[in-house]
Amino acid sequence: MPIIPDTKDWTWVLQRPCPECGFDASTATPATVPATVAGMLPRWRAVLQRPDVRARPDENTWSVLEYACHVRDVFILFDRRLSLMLTNDDARFDDWDQDRAAIENDYASADPAVVAEELTAAGERIAASFAGVPEDRWSRRGTRSNGSEFTVLTFAQYFLHDVVHHFHDVEK
Repeated sequence: MPIIPDTKDWTWVLQRPCPECGFDASTATPATVPATVAGMLPRWRAVLQRPDVRARPDENTWSVLEYACHVRDVFILFDRRLSLMLTNDDARFDDWDQDRAAIENDYASADPAVVAEELTAAGERIAASFAGVPEDRWSRRGTRSNGSEFTVLTFAQYFLHDVVHHFHDVEK
């Protein structure tokens, strides 16, 4: 059963701490991404071993497995977008419909062990990518298809909120 799409513009997390997960984006930088992601990976692998990994808590909330697939795909997407920001002046990002991706890629039927491996590999890749960004490149820009503008710094902040927030979602 499809989830009701989340149409919120989450860029507000760049202005104030998230009241749901407690993440304060102002404390994050591209230099803090690698350690934060590395610390999250074992936790994601652990929740993917739950016996109820496929169970949705209610009809409007993804299962742990679906959230993990989403986070894996966020790692991949943000790694591509970071590369664009670092190689193209004023990079532009194509739209990504996370809800369509969940349906088209059948997140609900994925193998949790495979997802754990893929999420770990993608997380390690994006952590390494952020680790390689020198501070003098943190001001490079990118724009999302809806017009939201990011620098590498705010992109890192927005990215980390997504990863932390979704782990908060599955810890409930």
